[in-house]
Amino acid sequence: MDVSRICSELVAIRSENPPGRTTEVIEYIRAFLDNLGIGSNITGNDTGQCNLVTTGTESRLLFCGHVDVVPARDEGWTYPPFSGTMRDGFVWGRGATDMKGGCASLLAACGMLVELGREIPATFAFVCDEETGGENGIRHLLVKKMLKPTDCLVAEPSPARHPSIGQKGLCRLGMKFRGTPAHGSLYPAVGVSAVMEAMSLLEYVKALHDREYSVDERLKEIIDRSSGVLEEEFHIHNVSEVLKKLMYNPGVIKGGEKSNVVAQHCEIDLELRVPWGCSIAALIAGIKSHAPHGNIISQEIHEPSMTDPACRLVKVTCNEVERVQGGMVFPIVQWAASDARHLRLCGFNVIEYGPGEISTLHAVNERVTIDSLNKASLIYLGIMTAYAKNNP
Repeated sequence: MDVSRICSELVAIRSENPPGRTTEVIEYIRAFLDNLGIGSNITGNDTGQCNLVTTGTESRLLFCGHVDVVPARDEGWTYPPFSGTMRDGFVWGRGATDMKGGCASLLAACGMLVELGREIPATFAFVCDEETGGENGIRHLLVKKMLKPTDCLVAEPSPARHPSIGQKGLCRLGMKFRGTPAHGSLYPAVGVSAVMEAMSLLEYVKALHDREYSVDERLKEIIDRSSGVLEEEFHIHNVSEVLKKLMYNPGVIKGGEKSNVVAQHCEIDLELRVPWGCSIAALIAGIKSHAPHGNIISQEIHEPSMTDPACRLVKVTCNEVERVQGGMVFPIVQWAASDARHLRLCGFNVIEYGPGEISTLHAVNERVTIDSLNKASLIYLGIMTAYAKNNP
């Protein structure tokens, strides 16, 4: 089963999000599975955002992957971003790491199991819009009760010997500030600047980054070990702050009317990555109290989440990773967000493990090693074999 060819062909099918059209890539997966004798259901909407869920299996195991990718411009790439070029031991192109490589390894593992004459002891879900929050993807499948709570592996890229079992929380706030206009030459003696009110809030949020939050000793140990792995992967000094502290990004700021007018309006899209031990309710209450001229007009909230490291899913996955990769294997938590948070909220045990060059994620020259694709396929095959042998 040539997993590098599968990955290359997936990358070559454009599925940038936005706009999020996944009709063609989902049809590729449907046809691939159909050739293996695996049935599936496809759901979608009139804009071409399509999902696929396999049918005909009863199990306590779910494999999940998203087929949408972030946009890519042609400039700066060694090979065109949607070429799927295979060269120098890599598959190159947008989505090779995030996460068509993981999807390709899942499909290859299915093919290997069928070639061995065995039943597939798992359900597979391929979804459309992880990159924009999952409303039409995994969240749609969960709302429609198309997936039952079970053990779940999401094939997101991860360090080779360290599956991810948890993620920081996420708090996205859309805020609108109002001011009292006046002639710019009189400010700050006269008028209230919506822009300066927004800046005042950002100074408060900046100060929140220095706060420390207490967690129990077991979680502290996991966070400390995870920080070491992330520092090695990204070569970032003091990366422990990323996991332990509130990270903030005012991604979009729009405001003011004219340079000589005290600003009457300002809008901010603020994203906060919330560590364990930090109360999101208290966080929002503090922001409101420090923004007397501002209102929260939209918000998206996800609490930090983690799967029990002692559960069967984590043990089986780590055993298979150690068997294939060798070396010291242990689970970590991470700073980013994925579909795992929606699944955990609905009662799934979730672990993330997949192939990829994490440093190229969302970047120019995104790529994945063919070796990691092959090893991930073997790990997925081993996990399915373990569940087939002892599936309550």
